[in-house]
Amino acid sequence: MRRRLRRPHLPARLPVDPYVLALLGTVGLAALLPARGQAATVADGAATAAVALLFFLYGARLSTREALDGLRHWRLHLTVLVCTFLLFPLLGLAARGLVPTLLTPPLYSGLLFLCLVPSTIQSSIAFTSIARGNVPAAICAGSFSSLAGIVLTPLLAAALLGSSAGGFSPDSLLKIVLQLLLPFLLGQLLRRWVGGFLVRNRQVLGRVDRGSILLVVYAAFSAGMAAGIWHQVSVPRLGALLAVEAVLLAVMLLVSWYGARRLGFGRADRIAIQFAGSKKSLAAGLPMASVLFGAQAGLAVLPLMLFHQMQLMVCAVLARRRAAQTEPAGHGELPTGRVAEVSSAVQHPSVRAR
Repeated sequence: MRRRLRRPHLPARLPVDPYVLALLGTVGLAALLPARGQAATVADGAATAAVALLFFLYGARLSTREALDGLRHWRLHLTVLVCTFLLFPLLGLAARGLVPTLLTPPLYSGLLFLCLVPSTIQSSIAFTSIARGNVPAAICAGSFSSLAGIVLTPLLAAALLGSSAGGFSPDSLLKIVLQLLLPFLLGQLLRRWVGGFLVRNRQVLGRVDRGSILLVVYAAFSAGMAAGIWHQVSVPRLGALLAVEAVLLAVMLLVSWYGARRLGFGRADRIAIQFAGSKKSLAAGLPMASVLFGAQAGLAVLPLMLFHQMQLMVCAVLARRRAAQTEPAGHGELPTGRVAEVSSAVQHPSVRAR
């Protein structure tokens, strides 16, 4: 009897993130109607306030107690941090050899910045749950990565990107402290009093988060239009960028999976490491880029926006395949739901561990 080949189980539809569509629409609006003159000044001021609000909400929502409780699984979290803030940057530096044959210097700066931003929380949790991995570990690992990224991402960007990201000048460091670190710490200090309100109004504040990021994107791409940076991007260059990002994602998925196996982690932990260690946070990266790159932020975040959608689509398929190879979920895991629902909200450190 002939043995039938088993087809890989694919999700009913790949997750095309609605928020990415909104981001692309915002980019289109900035291209057609960019903010100029006084309008640009107002947009920049609003974007600055929006960045501060975002990081205040991040700090107010991140449970310090639950993050400290997760330190018991320190080897797993350290592995994710190494993937996010060491292996990714090393691969980004290696891509320097692709300039100028495949990538222009501005696109390379954006690609390197992509390699420096923290991991996601929400999609890491969702994909780990679908694949029947260690969900509590994914929650803590994503939280630690986001917390470390508040400090490490600006410092790494200043060290590796040099003058294109502001360098180590007192003005740039003061801007980072005032717009990113200070609001985050203030949110942590006030969490005892505002945490309950944030939980009760999670959906409304989620819209505030997403709206704030759209405002940041509009201001950044408007500044890019005024600076005339878009003549540097062509369709072949974008195609080359997508190819480079596909290789980058594939390498990190393989290294995080087989490297975790070599380190002796069990299957459930390896799943959490793979999904938390191979992805990058769009919601954390966009406001950071607006602070670090200024008028060049529009082109700098383009690689991150493309990588965001790519990682969702690839990990959706991979999570289903991992689930098919694993025993049914045990006690304490999150419900899987539909893969398309994974991308229904922006990934950021607002997911609260329960």
